[in-house]
Amino acid sequence: MNLQCVWDECEAQGIEINDLRQQQLVAFLEGLYVVNAHTNLTRVLPEDAPVRHIVDSLLIVPLIPQGVRVLDIGCGPGFPAWVIAWARPDLTVVAMDATVKMQKFLGDHLMPNLLQMVHRAEDVIEPEHFDFVTGRALAPFGIQAEISVAWVRVGGLFVPFRTATEREAIERANIGMLGLKLIDMVEVDLPGDAGVRLFPVFEKLKSTPKEYPRSWGKIKAKPLAKG
Repeated sequence: MNLQCVWDECEAQGIEINDLRQQQLVAFLEGLYVVNAHTNLTRVLPEDAPVRHIVDSLLIVPLIPQGVRVLDIGCGPGFPAWVIAWARPDLTVVAMDATVKMQKFLGDHLMPNLLQMVHRAEDVIEPEHFDFVTGRALAPFGIQAEISVAWVRVGGLFVPFRTATEREAIERANIGMLGLKLIDMVEVDLPGDAGVRLFPVFEKLKSTPKEYPRSWGKIKAKPLAKG
């Protein structure tokens, strides 16, 4: 597995890569595909993982303030949560996913600043507890915003992983009732022909009304920002 694109991205961001960090990343990726051989954790091929899993996860790192508490909703086997924690030891990162097989794998690769939460995001148990909330490959934008925002403290940031084709739809999305304001749109190119990642940056200006998030049935039946 060629990790040069990862080391290049780390150098571009000023992330220090020592022998220990290299060993941690190699062990994590090797472990992922050992388990993936018998338990479906990812559909990404091993040769594509450095770009599609690691570099893609790293792209959000410059947007995260120093020393904050981060929540990754729908972390799967650790993207971006594990990568963020690996790259930024100044952060406390909580990896949330309700899928036990994902959390079991991640539990074997925890770091001092990476915590787990086996939980469904729409059942908010720590409202307004996190400074920065994100999620990757999670749900359509309106659904992701609704199940994420109640976890964000007032003054904190909600920054989902989205695609460049969604820019106009996100700019038009009527989600102000959640207490969010769009303050920036950041597009970053992935290496080679892997595409463009879009990070809409939302600041939470006021507490989210208690009726949000709605029950999962209502969210699915009538998602916010649809179309």
